[in-house]
Amino acid sequence: MKRILADYTGIDFVNTVFFLLLSVGMLLFASRIPQWPVFLALNAAVLIAIAMLARFAASRGHIWNLLHGFYMMLCIPIAFREMYYLVPAIHPVDYDQALIRIDRMLFGGDPTHWMMHLRHPLLTELLQIAYGSFYLLPLILAVDLYRMKRMRAFKTVFLTVILGFYLSYFGYIAVPGIGPRFTLHDFGTKDVELPGLLLTPALRAYTNTGEGIPPDSSDPAADVQRDVFPSGHTQITLLVMVLAFRYRSRTRWFLLGIGSALIVATVYLRYHYVIDLLAGTLFAILTLQVASLLDSWWDRRRKQFFRLS
Repeated sequence: MKRILADYTGIDFVNTVFFLLLSVGMLLFASRIPQWPVFLALNAAVLIAIAMLARFAASRGHIWNLLHGFYMMLCIPIAFREMYYLVPAIHPVDYDQALIRIDRMLFGGDPTHWMMHLRHPLLTELLQIAYGSFYLLPLILAVDLYRMKRMRAFKTVFLTVILGFYLSYFGYIAVPGIGPRFTLHDFGTKDVELPGLLLTPALRAYTNTGEGIPPDSSDPAADVQRDVFPSGHTQITLLVMVLAFRYRSRTRWFLLGIGSALIVATVYLRYHYVIDLLAGTLFAILTLQVASLLDSWWDRRRKQFFRLS
């Protein structure tokens, strides 16, 4: 075991711990999750794959280092899908009314209603594109750092991003919610009230499907993933923008522009309450602090494993 852990990066460690926690959750709430055997088998496969990639990257050259560097982009959608089943199994209560009350207390009304005065098909199209770029932003930054051969920064970015995703998932469990497009607005009239141009319908369908809403859903509010609080879109995008400037990435100004539009889009497009964005900002700060501590701690632990192997 120590020989295996000696090959692990901080990213491998975080992924391993989280998928073990997912497996424990599946076992504890198996009576509420009919698919739990499938997810346990999938998690076991992920854990084995992590161990193999870590070992091969340490001993077999460039292609394995490349796969080992980017594999975490496959872990995120797997973990996100499992949270679709775990959140309502663990905490089957939605807190949208509480989030709405907080927004009204802070702002004197509903920001998604205010932003209707700004609606225009071109603005909607641009913001829907920005919102749809979410998973690409950390990849754009990581690829730039990888091409610049700044491997330490590359690994730190991925460690911070993956940790950010997983921390946000604990927020989903603590405060499940579905968002203002269901509670403050009529989900079925969104295409009429917020029409875009060419890409908006396809991007909305992609987002809906990714969040568990099939095109023929008779009850989208019941089907949708509980992933409102904190705003993971805000949290991860802020992390990407901060790290892009910290490491002077060549993409930093592009990421700042598209990332800023993405954060505005979370409210304009009715996916989030503003309190979700504030929570996402706090989670981003927390993630930066924890990632730094974790990175240093794991480096020390790896050196101990090397000495003991």
